[in-house]
Amino acid sequence: MRAAVISDVHGNAFALDAVLAEVWAAAPDLIVNLGDQIEGSADPARAAALQAELGALEVRGNNEEKLWPGGRRAKISLEIGAWLDTQLDAAALARLAALPLTAHVLDGRVLACHGTPHSAWDMLLWEWQNEPERGHGAGFYRARDPRELRALVEPLGAEVVLCGHTHRAGATRVGDTLVVNTGAVSDQVDGDPRARWTLLERREGRWTADFRAVPYDVEAAARWSRQHSPFGEFEAALLRSGEMVGRGG
Repeated sequence: MRAAVISDVHGNAFALDAVLAEVWAAAPDLIVNLGDQIEGSADPARAAALQAELGALEVRGNNEEKLWPGGRRAKISLEIGAWLDTQLDAAALARLAALPLTAHVLDGRVLACHGTPHSAWDMLLWEWQNEPERGHGAGFYRARDPRELRALVEPLGAEVVLCGHTHRAGATRVGDTLVVNTGAVSDQVDGDPRARWTLLERREGRWTADFRAVPYDVEAAARWSRQHSPFGEFEAALLRSGEMVGRGG
């Protein structure tokens, strides 16, 4: 069993192109998409169409919940939302808003969520430590208390729990469960701008996660945003730096 796991495309069709080239070469049995599909400005309409065509097992991210009535509050979020309304039709937006919080596959052996099984906004493996002196949104991750993590994971009864949201790839074992936080296709946090995805495999009853980093044309993504959106300079800085500075709300 081989599953390609993607998350946090954030409307970056250029990063997604590079990831999907590797995904198709890996010939997975299943594709899992952990959400935050369109919230960005590097051709989100094409990114949405590419994801819709995958036939993936999908869950909603916190940014899909922003598509709900009253789901946007922060200034930049409201501005991005108004622009996205001009890029995608109402049916595409409604499809994303209606995605489930969690999904199961392989008779419940694998559970997929964006943040945690209980919230698209919370984080499963890590907690964010703000560094306001470096700018809005700057910071780093601290590990969640392992006792809290066990209390969240053990009742699920899954062999694998997949999550995204943090834009940081990593995995750990909690009892008999492998917890995999897949990397983000776009908007990195570690200073490396390459696109990320994860190949999950089950062989002889054992699950493994192979974290992949894929170069893509960051400058083409930045150019598209500058030419077609009001967020070009913001998007260019975000993608080039590989650091999540400025994204919020």
